[in-house]
Amino acid sequence: MEKRMTWKEIQETYPDQWVGLSEVEWNGGSVGTAVVKYTDKTSDELYDMQIDGQDVITKYTTPQNFPYGQVLIWGCDKT
Repeated sequence: MEKRMTWKEIQETYPDQWVGLSEVEWNGGSVGTAVVKYTDKTSDELYDMQIDGQDVITKYTTPQNFPYGQVLIWGCDKT
């Protein structure tokens, strides 16, 4: 049987990458625990699997302390 992990454990084990999750137990609107089914697929591959009806949830494991301000600055052209 595959190992069930908390979302924090998944983020720490598979940092900054797309994962395909199965058997997801939700905690409000967030992943509480899940089984990591795929770590070697792109987001497009994982989304295609969802569209095809496979039991997989696509998530990116960026930690919650990701510096969002840097993304916003990068996306703005102030010249």
